Amino acid sequence: MSDKVQYFATGRRKNSVARVRLMTGEGKVTVNERPFNAYFPRESNRLIIMQPLETAKCEKTLDIFVNVNGGGLSGQAGAVKHGIARALVKMDANLKADIKKAGFLTRDPRARERKKYGRKRARRRFQFTKR
Repeated sequence: MSDKVQYFATGRRKNSVARVRLMTGEGKVTVNERPFNAYFPRESNRLIIMQPLETAKCEKTLDIFVNVNGGGLSGQAGAVKHGIARALVKMDANLKADIKKAGFLTRDPRARERKKYGRKRARRRFQFTKR
């Protein structure tokens, strides 16, 4: 296992941080020491994660090991996607143009808006009563 070349990268989205490790293999994806399908039960999250690999056309040639924490499953899926894209660029610099054009290297800046005083949530007001 240690004789293979490994590529490390970090991906972030919302409050999630994913540490990604790429190495040559048979296309196995492991997230927090669990199979990829078991950790992300929603199909849309699995599709999000596989996007950079499909762009690079190497779904079946790389093993991916991910440690992800923080946030919810959708944020974690975005963080894993970001980390995989960064690791692919470290692995092969020729892929950078395609991956960057697809927008996978850009960290999504959207995050939760803070709660404001006098409000129920960030923008939600209390119910108005006229009388």
